[in-house]
Amino acid sequence: MEKKRLVLLCAAILLLSLAYNLHVKKLKVKSANFTSASATLSNARLSYKASVSSGTSGTSVVNIDSDSADDDTNHLFPKDTVCFVNSAESGCIGNTTYTVANIVDTDTFNTTGALADTLATTDFVVATQSGTLTIAFTTVTEIPIGGDILVTIPAVDTTGKTNDGIPDTAASIATNGFDIGAMASGDISITGCTPADWGSATLTAGTASTDHTIQFTRATTACAAGTAITITIDSSPGLINPAPYTSHTRGQADAYNINIKSRDGGDNTLDQSDVAVAPVEGVLISATVDETLSFTVAGITADTGTYCGITRTASTPDTTATSVPWGTLSSTYAAATHNTQQTLTVSTNADGGYSIYFEENDQMGKDGVACAGNGGESVNCIQDTVCDGTGCTESTLRDWGADPSSYVGLGYSMDDQSGTDAVFEYNDSSATFNAKQIADTAAGETRQAIMTNTGPVDSSSSAVCFRIDITGTQPAGYYYNKVKYTAVPIF
Repeated sequence: MEKKRLVLLCAAILLLSLAYNLHVKKLKVKSANFTSASATLSNARLSYKASVSSGTSGTSVVNIDSDSADDDTNHLFPKDTVCFVNSAESGCIGNTTYTVANIVDTDTFNTTGALADTLATTDFVVATQSGTLTIAFTTVTEIPIGGDILVTIPAVDTTGKTNDGIPDTAASIATNGFDIGAMASGDISITGCTPADWGSATLTAGTASTDHTIQFTRATTACAAGTAITITIDSSPGLINPAPYTSHTRGQADAYNINIKSRDGGDNTLDQSDVAVAPVEGVLISATVDETLSFTVAGITADTGTYCGITRTASTPDTTATSVPWGTLSSTYAAATHNTQQTLTVSTNADGGYSIYFEENDQMGKDGVACAGNGGESVNCIQDTVCDGTGCTESTLRDWGADPSSYVGLGYSMDDQSGTDAVFEYNDSSATFNAKQIADTAAGETRQAIMTNTGPVDSSSSAVCFRIDITGTQPAGYYYNKVKYTAVPIF
């Protein structure tokens, strides 16, 4: 009888156990992986964080130590924005940021401006990198009303860690992570499955023992299975990428897992996936292009064309690169015999362009005699032209007119041949022959630019058109002076 009761009791227990297990299995939620799950960083460059060795207020030179994961300047680039952080405080010293001007060597760089404070050996130089984080996936299981999507982003596992906008670093990838800095819920958006039914994002910053989380709760209507969803953290201010972990290998990406899961109203997992983002050092592509300048002065023969509106006669002497011979001058004007030219051609890759300046050592003196200002015939000189007697100087032009004999002296004009670099041209403002004096350095005059451009040029060319006239009382003799062209590139 007792044996029979024991058998019945065992059978009853077995049935109850079976019923319980069936009930539990019926209630248990089966978890699946999302499909097409991915995470994309718009800026996958690791942040930079290095120990300071020295930096003096009022200077722009910063030296770093080799006791951090970033132990040299190899991952610091010109135009990076940096700040200096004391290990005992949050944020940048004096809230000052600087721009990297250039990298001097593996442990020294310059800032574009002078340091406002003297740096301490306990300081760090940091250059944060951040951007948009886009998380995309397709649901497998319906998310009910009251359910949610929970995104977990790794934070640094360090006691006392705060989200201070400074890139994090630790001993390993497992303990390193992202800093959310000034990021707020309003910087996070969701699309897919009627975005308005999700409500606003809830952003919870990580601590020394927890990671960052982003939560979207389904407020109204269920989100159907097979729905494509995208969660975006915008780039302003953006998620701050970690600095390299302590034993990081240069050029090898540090892979961090971001967990995405959907849950029901009881926080039971419906679907989940781990997606990886892998920040790595940026690559600075650099090259040096040599500065170039080509400047040519060339002579012209009488049969090579019209310059400054003048077709020279065959009797006019040819000019060369080093001479402008007038031959024998007569006070009687013959068409085109008192005009001659040289051509100037310039090429340069100077990003600021160039200028060509023009000057003479003196006016044309008999046998090279020194000329006093515009003394002219009285001191055995051919004076620089004053055009109509008042308005023509080295810096002011006037129209000489079609007839060189209308004004006495030596002057010049300009005519673009290729490009538009001449400072003035002979026919500007409907003139016949706009003319200037050549700047006379013996008289204290300042050399003048005759060709200029604000950028690089390739074979820009202009003609310098010389004109001369004398009176019948000019003393006989051999007259000359020397002129000089100076090409100045602006790199």
